[in-house]
Amino acid sequence: MQEHIGCNVSKVIYKTLLDSLLELEFVRKNGQRFVSPSHCLRNFRKIKSHPISESLPKFTERAVASQLHATDVQDRADKFRQKFSSRLQMLETQPFAFGNLTVRSLLDMREHCLMEFDFHDVYLKQKQLENKAALALLPAHLEKLAMMDWQQKQEMLALGFLAGNVFDWGAKEVALLMEAGKMDFEAAMTHIGPRPWLMDDVDCWVERLKGPPHKCVCVFIDNSGGDFILGVLPFIEELLRRKSRLILCANSRPILNDVTYAELSLLLSQVAEISDVIRTSLETGLLVARDSGQGSPCLDLARMNFELAEEMKSQGVDLLVLEGMGRAIHTNLYTRFKCECLKVAVLKNKWLAQHLGGDMFSVVFKYEVPSTDGDTLT
Repeated sequence: MQEHIGCNVSKVIYKTLLDSLLELEFVRKNGQRFVSPSHCLRNFRKIKSHPISESLPKFTERAVASQLHATDVQDRADKFRQKFSSRLQMLETQPFAFGNLTVRSLLDMREHCLMEFDFHDVYLKQKQLENKAALALLPAHLEKLAMMDWQQKQEMLALGFLAGNVFDWGAKEVALLMEAGKMDFEAAMTHIGPRPWLMDDVDCWVERLKGPPHKCVCVFIDNSGGDFILGVLPFIEELLRRKSRLILCANSRPILNDVTYAELSLLLSQVAEISDVIRTSLETGLLVARDSGQGSPCLDLARMNFELAEEMKSQGVDLLVLEGMGRAIHTNLYTRFKCECLKVAVLKNKWLAQHLGGDMFSVVFKYEVPSTDGDTLT
């Protein structure tokens, strides 16, 4: 992927099963450079100052806490830390030692090192605790939304979608708040500043909802707990009320506190006991859970499950929802789609937020429609 883009618009077409949906553009206009956050990290002269490196001690502690019953857990955790640290040090002098140096490649490398020393889901216990707590809050949250008028409800659903995305153990600043017990759903709402946000298309999105329902919506979800249960589920429940078909996509393999496909299936059955809309939609097939084939917080649509790609084409997906920094920002912020797309994220990394012209907890709620004249969609 290019790091610096020339003055002319250059297009890269992904020749995948999703060729009918996906088109990628990089743009530079009026001398202002637009650089994708997923570009090669050549600018990081000191890898040790990167958040992934800075979070290594805490991450190692999390690995130990996930397997306290194992007598050799500390030894394996130390070996993981040494292995990953040595690779990071190598990257300072040989940035392409393991291929292109991107956010995704660093995260993948960390997961490989974890699995080498038998750590397969270090956030499992934390996810279970947060899911239980969020499920207990869901009935009251849905009742509160039901009492609002239509316009207010749509805006609150967008705000709740964003507030839920604050719950991210992969973000250093947020992880510290969560460890200290200073982050719950109401607290997360306060971190979403007043509008207009950094990228704010809520009004356009609400206006679109006044039109005909979408035929099929595909949502790539992010974190467990409050993010999925209190943020995503009320949002998709509203789309289901419009009789849109919903495909919920979760990772195949665990990474951080992201929802996995196995966990998604269980969570939906639990939510079905709370929401009649979710229960009926599952029974009729209007709502389905799918395995994305991914094992990263980033989203590479060229590496999707074959069956999922075929289903998206056959069902005529006309709205794609990408949630979270990894899926909506790191890897797809400047991706052009040939269907409507929502890119929703809270920026929980200060460097990235400033790079995009914002600050910590800046908000991206970007609604895009397919381009009909070839112009750039930004």
